[in-house]
Amino acid sequence: MNKNIMLKPYTVHYRDFQNIRLENCFYASDAYEARTLAMEFNKYINEHPNSIDLIRCEQ
Repeated sequence: MNKNIMLKPYTVHYRDFQNIRLENCFYASDAYEARTLAMEFNKYINEHPNSIDLIRCEQ
C-alpha cells in the first residue's frame, strides 16, 4: 500500500437475514475499499454482498 494514501474510518452498515441492521468499521482509502474489506472479513457480507445498505465515512 502506498504510504501517501490517508486511511479514513468507514462504517459499513448491512442487514442480516432477520432484517436487523448491523455494522462493521474499517480504515480504508475509499468506500469501495471499505466494501472489499467488509466482504473479506465478514462471512455473511461475503455471501450476501447486497445486504450492505450504507457505507459512511466517519471523518
